[in-house]
Amino acid sequence: MNKMDYDQALYYTHRSEWDNLLILMVRTKDQFLSKKIEHFLHAYNFEKDYSVIEKKLNSLLRYIDHANENIEQDMDPITLYSLS
Repeated sequence: MNKMDYDQALYYTHRSEWDNLLILMVRTKDQFLSKKIEHFLHAYNFEKDYSVIEKKLNSLLRYIDHANENIEQDMDPITLYSLS
């Protein structure tokens, strides 16, 4: 998967750039990331209970964190060094 997708998802979420997050949801090849974004944006726009929105946001952020950790573990040390 593309590490840039996870970085962008985190950035757009932090900056509340929902339009860009929606575009990322459509363009990413990671179907799990796409679903997490979809569920969060749906809750954000239509849910009246803040705890549900918070739950969907936390789920999205946990997935981004999990995906970033797995990408770094799968990379070889030379690639990680060049990214730093």
